[in-house]
Amino acid sequence: MHMASKDPALSAADLRALCRSGAFDGPTAGYADGHVQANLMIVPREYAFDFLLFCQRNPKPCPLVEVLEPGCFEPRSAPGADLRTDVPGYRIFENGVLRQEIADISAYWRDDLVSFLIGCSFSFESALIEGGIPLRHIEQQRNVAMYKTSMPCEPAGRFTGNAVVSMRPVKSRDIARAVEITARLPQVHGAPVHIGNPQAIGIVDLMRPDFGDAVEIMEDELPVFWACGVTPQYVAELSKLPFCITHAPGKMFVTDRLNE
Repeated sequence: MHMASKDPALSAADLRALCRSGAFDGPTAGYADGHVQANLMIVPREYAFDFLLFCQRNPKPCPLVEVLEPGCFEPRSAPGADLRTDVPGYRIFENGVLRQEIADISAYWRDDLVSFLIGCSFSFESALIEGGIPLRHIEQQRNVAMYKTSMPCEPAGRFTGNAVVSMRPVKSRDIARAVEITARLPQVHGAPVHIGNPQAIGIVDLMRPDFGDAVEIMEDELPVFWACGVTPQYVAELSKLPFCITHAPGKMFVTDRLNE
């Protein structure tokens, strides 16, 4: 795996260029601080309206950053970028089944594909760290832990399923501040959707995340759960779309937009 060192001077455009060249293929948490990072969902035009409706009805897990025209791969949020190459990893799904994980989707590109950029919780992590709330997965250079839940999304057309959440352990004394900081950023999932007992939202074992890497929870901490942009990927699997492309979990498209 190629990882760039977390150089604070590394711009969003620099990071995208490293992805394009194949020099970076790791999780993007902690990189290009202050920039809006986005989950990517690419669907054929015939499903684009249903998916747009799904995002509108589920703004917590699916806060829309941008929707591109069919066939377009240069987003307005990052002029000069290319959505086919500038993400560290992609997943190709057929009929709800993961077919492969690749670093470049140019060979799969079609004129009828519509790309959706969806806000990502990595964007609020720099705000949490600046607020004095340490994040263990970043300190340990791991991917954030993500879990499928029993919390249903509002269905739209062919898209139906439950939400995915990301979890970060937070010291009990810091929880109110973590809620306050993230509530100010609704375009990147906003405030947590659940705090404490994971069983209450259908998570059996915190040490076995569905996506990402497990991190331990210390005695003076509680697990805090935020809505996660892997939700559309999970819902696309459940909805058995004939074809779609997503980012690989934890590997985001980094835009030129700033969080605040």
